[in-house]
Amino acid sequence: MIIYNVTTIIEDTIHEEYIQYMQNVHMPAVMASGKFIDCHLLRLTEPINEGITYCAQYVTNDAEHLEDYRKDYSPKLQEDILKKFPEQFVSFRSVLEKV
Repeated sequence: MIIYNVTTIIEDTIHEEYIQYMQNVHMPAVMASGKFIDCHLLRLTEPINEGITYCAQYVTNDAEHLEDYRKDYSPKLQEDILKKFPEQFVSFRSVLEKV
């Protein structure tokens, strides 16, 4: 199992709008790519950062599906979220593998 993790620290002022966007627009669009079998939106509770930290996790069983997603879908979806919340968040991506 491979987990594509996107950690995002958002400004407090966009908290509710961000959650709605992730749950109703962004995450369904990622899942519509057909490259993942499950997803979760988690809130980081410790350590406490400036702003609010979320982790969007997308699960796949195939590294090739992840690479296809990164190449064919991710650039457009990242552009969309940058336009929606300009300069109001910072994100980084990581990949985890279940052992």
